[in-house]
Amino acid sequence: MKRFDLRPLKDNFYERMIYLMKEEIKDGENAIFLFEIGDFSPIQKSADLIYENGYTLMNSIKFNEVDWTIVVKKIKPEEKKIEE
Repeated sequence: MKRFDLRPLKDNFYERMIYLMKEEIKDGENAIFLFEIGDFSPIQKSADLIYENGYTLMNSIKFNEVDWTIVVKKIKPEEKKIEE
């Protein structure tokens, strides 16, 4: 498990997060990313990017008043089920 502090990147952490997952995390390993939430839109956007890139979001929690932490596992996510 590796921890990455992406707070210095402000709202521009998405590319770095995906790069780190591809290059720094081994298959089956977990990564912890810390980033600033601002208007809360980065939370959903980061979750969507994780899924779109083939990783599994394990946990998403508010770290303090301005920061958010997500735990991502480098394994293929379950397919989203569409309810009819």
